[in-house]
Amino acid sequence: MGIEAILLFIIAGLALIGGGILMSMVVAPKLDTTVKQEPFECGIETFGSAWLQFRVGYYLFAILFLLFDVETVFLIPWAVVMKDLGMVAFIEALIFLLILGLGLLYAWKKDALKWE
Repeated sequence: MGIEAILLFIIAGLALIGGGILMSMVVAPKLDTTVKQEPFECGIETFGSAWLQFRVGYYLFAILFLLFDVETVFLIPWAVVMKDLGMVAFIEALIFLLILGLGLLYAWKKDALKWE
Protein backbone atom coordinates (compact mmCIF):
# COMPACT_ATOMS: atom_id res chain seq x y z
CA MET A 1 0.00 0.00 0.00
CA GLY A 2 1.66 3.16 -1.18
CA ILE A 3 1.54 6.71 0.03
CA GLU A 4 -0.91 7.53 -2.77
CA ALA A 5 -3.47 5.10 -1.40
CA ILE A 6 -3.12 6.51 2.12
CA LEU A 7 -3.55 10.05 0.83
CA LEU A 8 -6.58 8.92 -1.17
CA PHE A 9 -8.16 7.45 1.98
CA ILE A 10 -7.49 10.65 3.93
CA ILE A 11 -8.94 12.85 1.18
CA ALA A 12 -11.98 10.59 0.79
CA GLY A 13 -12.57 10.59 4.55
CA LEU A 14 -12.33 14.37 4.79
CA ALA A 15 -14.62 14.76 1.78
CA LEU A 16 -17.25 12.47 3.29
CA ILE A 17 -17.13 14.23 6.65
CA GLY A 18 -17.22 17.68 5.07
CA GLY A 19 -20.01 16.62 2.72
CA GLY A 20 -22.09 15.33 5.59
CA ILE A 21 -21.66 18.53 7.58
CA LEU A 22 -22.40 20.66 4.53
CA MET A 23 -25.54 18.65 3.69
CA SER A 24 -26.83 18.95 7.24
CA MET A 25 -26.34 22.71 7.11
CA VAL A 26 -28.17 22.97 3.77
CA VAL A 27 -30.99 20.46 4.22
CA ALA A 28 -31.76 20.56 7.96
CA PRO A 29 -34.68 22.74 9.08
CA LYS A 30 -33.74 25.83 11.02
CA LEU A 31 -36.51 26.54 13.52
CA ASP A 32 -35.01 28.71 16.23
CA THR A 33 -37.85 29.17 18.71
CA THR A 34 -37.80 30.17 22.36
CA VAL A 35 -38.73 26.64 23.36
CA LYS A 36 -35.64 25.28 21.61
CA GLN A 37 -33.43 27.77 23.44
CA GLU A 38 -34.57 26.59 26.88
CA PRO A 39 -32.45 24.08 28.79
CA PHE A 40 -33.89 20.59 28.67
CA GLU A 41 -33.57 17.96 31.35
CA CYS A 42 -35.66 14.80 31.07
CA GLY A 43 -38.79 16.69 30.04
CA ILE A 44 -38.94 18.58 33.33
CA GLU A 45 -38.29 22.29 33.59
CA THR A 46 -34.95 22.91 35.23
CA PHE A 47 -34.63 24.63 38.56
CA GLY A 48 -31.61 25.92 40.39
CA SER A 49 -28.15 26.46 39.01
CA ALA A 50 -26.51 24.05 36.61
CA TRP A 51 -23.11 24.88 38.09
CA LEU A 52 -22.89 22.28 40.83
CA GLN A 53 -19.67 21.03 42.29
CA PHE A 54 -19.12 17.28 42.26
CA ARG A 55 -16.58 15.51 44.36
CA VAL A 56 -13.45 14.55 42.47
CA GLY A 57 -13.94 10.96 43.66
CA TYR A 58 -16.75 10.47 41.14
CA TYR A 59 -14.50 11.45 38.25
CA LEU A 60 -11.62 9.35 39.55
CA PHE A 61 -13.89 6.33 39.89
CA ALA A 62 -15.19 6.81 36.34
CA ILE A 63 -11.68 7.18 34.91
CA LEU A 64 -10.51 4.04 36.69
CA PHE A 65 -13.53 2.14 35.39
CA LEU A 66 -12.82 3.24 31.82
CA LEU A 67 -9.14 2.44 32.18
CA PHE A 68 -9.69 -1.14 33.33
CA ASP A 69 -12.56 -1.64 30.90
CA VAL A 70 -10.43 -0.61 27.91
CA GLU A 71 -7.47 -2.66 29.11
CA THR A 72 -9.74 -5.70 29.30
CA VAL A 73 -10.81 -5.10 25.70
CA PHE A 74 -7.13 -5.19 24.69
CA LEU A 75 -6.89 -8.74 26.07
CA ILE A 76 -9.66 -10.14 23.86
CA PRO A 77 -7.67 -10.18 20.57
CA TRP A 78 -4.73 -11.70 22.44
CA ALA A 79 -6.94 -14.46 23.82
CA VAL A 80 -8.31 -15.25 20.35
CA VAL A 81 -4.86 -15.87 18.82
CA MET A 82 -3.16 -17.23 21.95
CA LYS A 83 -2.18 -20.58 20.37
CA ASP A 84 -0.54 -18.91 17.37
CA LEU A 85 1.53 -16.44 19.39
CA GLY A 86 3.41 -18.86 21.60
CA MET A 87 4.89 -18.66 25.08
CA VAL A 88 6.61 -15.28 24.65
CA ALA A 89 3.30 -13.53 24.00
CA PHE A 90 1.78 -15.37 26.97
CA ILE A 91 4.53 -14.08 29.25
CA GLU A 92 4.09 -10.56 27.85
CA ALA A 93 0.36 -10.74 28.57
CA LEU A 94 1.10 -11.87 32.12
CA ILE A 95 3.44 -8.89 32.57
CA PHE A 96 0.68 -6.65 31.20
CA LEU A 97 -1.80 -8.11 33.70
CA LEU A 98 0.74 -7.72 36.50
CA ILE A 99 1.19 -4.01 35.72
CA LEU A 100 -2.59 -3.63 35.52
CA GLY A 101 -2.96 -5.40 38.87
CA LEU A 102 -0.34 -3.15 40.44
CA GLY A 103 -2.30 -0.12 39.20
CA LEU A 104 -5.47 -1.53 40.75
CA LEU A 105 -3.63 -2.21 44.01
CA TYR A 106 -2.28 1.36 44.03
CA ALA A 107 -5.78 2.78 43.47
CA TRP A 108 -7.12 0.54 46.22
CA LYS A 109 -4.45 1.64 48.70
CA LYS A 110 -5.11 5.32 47.90
CA ASP A 111 -8.84 4.75 48.66
CA ALA A 112 -9.77 5.75 45.11
CA LEU A 113 -12.34 2.97 44.95
CA LYS A 114 -14.32 3.98 48.05
CA TRP A 115 -17.75 5.28 47.17
CA GLU A 116 -18.84 7.66 49.93
